[in-house]
Amino acid sequence: MAAIWFNKSIKKEDINPFIPGTMSEQLGMEWQEIGDDFIKIKMPVDHRTKQAYGLLHGGASCTLAETVGSVASMLVVDPKRFSCVGLEINANHIRSARDGHVTGIAKPLHLGSSTHVWDVKIYDDLDRLICISRLTIAVLNKAF
Repeated sequence: MAAIWFNKSIKKEDINPFIPGTMSEQLGMEWQEIGDDFIKIKMPVDHRTKQAYGLLHGGASCTLAETVGSVASMLVVDPKRFSCVGLEINANHIRSARDGHVTGIAKPLHLGSSTHVWDVKIYDDLDRLICISRLTIAVLNKAF
């Protein structure tokens, strides 16, 4: 299978670190892997990402899903010509996580000229499915 990325030779190390002060940095997200048609990101389950019952906050799962899917879309398009922004997200929280890390894996369901749809599955450290999310991205022409 040919890589879906605009830069066919991209490696994990080529993905820009998060901009200081953004939510992704604040929540401790780290890039894990990039394959021909997927990208993985990891996030700790700690005081930054838990809700009052000590479980992973559903909003943190959605933040992880939107981050990995949005960046994946940015890697599919020519960044000089297009911007990618979230249009819609949904999430089904399958089970809880109390500690360790969760890993989000984004794979494309649709890569069109004006929208992308990503399937994002989030797993705990024991590879148990925590959350399933679908993210729709709007692909916008940059103003020149």
